Amino acid sequence: MTDKIVVAALYKFVSLPDYQVLREPLLQTLIDNDIKGTLLLAEEGINGTVSGTRAAIDALLAWFRLDARLVDIDHKESYCDEQPFYRTKVKLKKEIVTLGVPGVDPNQRVGTYVEPQDWNALISDPEVLLIDTRNDYEVAIGTFEGAIDPKTKSFREFPEYIREHFDPSKHKKVAMFCTGGIRCEKASSYMLGEGFEEVYHLKGGILKYLEEVPQEQTKWQGDCFVFDNRVTVRHDLSEGDYDQCHACRTPISVEDRQSEFYSPGVSCPHCWDSLPEKTRESARERQKQIELARARNQPHPIGRDPRQLNEA
Repeated sequence: MTDKIVVAALYKFVSLPDYQVLREPLLQTLIDNDIKGTLLLAEEGINGTVSGTRAAIDALLAWFRLDARLVDIDHKESYCDEQPFYRTKVKLKKEIVTLGVPGVDPNQRVGTYVEPQDWNALISDPEVLLIDTRNDYEVAIGTFEGAIDPKTKSFREFPEYIREHFDPSKHKKVAMFCTGGIRCEKASSYMLGEGFEEVYHLKGGILKYLEEVPQEQTKWQGDCFVFDNRVTVRHDLSEGDYDQCHACRTPISVEDRQSEFYSPGVSCPHCWDSLPEKTRESARERQKQIELARARNQPHPIGRDPRQLNEA
């Protein structure tokens, strides 16, 4: 019986003026331990999801502990039977999660962290405005009961949504959540800057909540979208039943895959009538390459992705 692959979601907002210098030793640590996945480095911190054996992930965490700034990096784990990533990358970025608003810095100002065990009580308060900071395709898979869906296509749209729909003088208490904690941490910093006074966010995000809160006590409904080949995880963090359309990257259910508009790698009920022919032709070619790689038992590209990855 093969050991489970450990999938580690990692992030920390911390001042890293030397982030460019950190890239090569971090990449080498990943390669030396046969760790797959992507990590983002920016002056504001580090973010990403990687996977490997238990010993490999432990070695990576030990490498982080050598740097006093990264000793307490936020770290959540789940497991799968096969590698959910095919490549190993460390990318340099302007932001580790892109909001696009100058001056928003969680290293300087951030909302109040709420532990998973205290989250149910907070969001049960009728005075609390509960906002899901994730994108529409993620919210469609699952969310907390009573949460508002901003229907954003990318995190960059979040500030405009807040400005258009909410008023700091009327909405006194705001609670936010995201997959791993990073988006709502940055969103909370933004909202404090906009004048909202009481801003709370779920520490460790949905993944930490699912890990620590028993299913019989949950206020979570559905699956949780994750940015790897598993597509979604259930409340027990096991792999869900969703797949992903390789053409438009939308999560697709079992029912979606029975549709006449579903063609593996080429189209699904969400995109069959909207993708330009050039994109569809590219998808057909990519699917051919995927099938060839599978036949040869080789790594293959998952598909084009118009969305920003690692927004957890």
